[in-house]
Amino acid sequence: MTSADPTALCPRLPSPVQEPADERFTRHGVRLALKRDDLIHPELTGNKWRKLAPNLAAAAGRTVVTFGGAYSNHLRATAAAGRLLGLPTVGVVRGQELADRPLNPSLARCVADGMRLHFVDRSTYRRKTEPQTLAAVLRAAGAEGAYVVPEGGSNALAVRGCRALGEELRGRADVVAVACGTGGTLAGLAAGLDPGQRALGIPVLKGGFLADDVRALQREAFGGPRGRWRLDERFHFGGYARTTPELNAFAEDFEERHGVPVERLYVAKLLYGLVASVREGAFGAGTTVVAVITGAPFAG
Repeated sequence: MTSADPTALCPRLPSPVQEPADERFTRHGVRLALKRDDLIHPELTGNKWRKLAPNLAAAAGRTVVTFGGAYSNHLRATAAAGRLLGLPTVGVVRGQELADRPLNPSLARCVADGMRLHFVDRSTYRRKTEPQTLAAVLRAAGAEGAYVVPEGGSNALAVRGCRALGEELRGRADVVAVACGTGGTLAGLAAGLDPGQRALGIPVLKGGFLADDVRALQREAFGGPRGRWRLDERFHFGGYARTTPELNAFAEDFEERHGVPVERLYVAKLLYGLVASVREGAFGAGTTVVAVITGAPFAG
């Protein structure tokens, strides 16, 4: 595959919606549905497809540079896209100390897919959006003139790409819930929904900064606020790439109940948060809640 056009990869769009019978919801009169974005493409699943596809098209064959931590789903998806589309990719990885360590399975997969890794110290990484710092990083990585995709893939193009997710769910739910990293999927999802629908974001990072980021992304993509959305920041389980035995047990139980693979860093926290919220009475009887399954588990 050498075409830089992501549609050549034949994505499954719109992605299917499934309605598992889950007594934790039905006994409260709440209907659960799953938006299976993890089935869009075997390697570019879910929100990664929706955010990356418009950016890869815009790259127009140039080297793609992007950013992430040592366990970044976004880095893995970008590396896979580069292999599938014949695009050179460079991953700028947070943590200079990682350069001297054996690669973890996530970064090893990136390298196997042809991504060249460039490690930077954490102070530089925090300043990566500053023009001078970005230019210096690109020079050091030998990637001047490359097409730059931000951390998590969230920019105006990505947000507009995620608007289609909301459009596919118009008239199918009262609440659409999604796990959030950088906020781009939530920003686009909310913009695509009908006025009577609500979007719920479950952040997987600690910090309390995501609402400002979502608002900024909507301004960049659409010129101002779009849609109805809110965040529930209680279910990050310690932060990004953090899990607990309780969360893992919950995910295993959900897989056994419904035969749906549950990715641990995002999807498990989303589903756990929804089950807890239903138990608390957050959704009235007669509410239809759609959970967006944004990605599949990583096979290390």
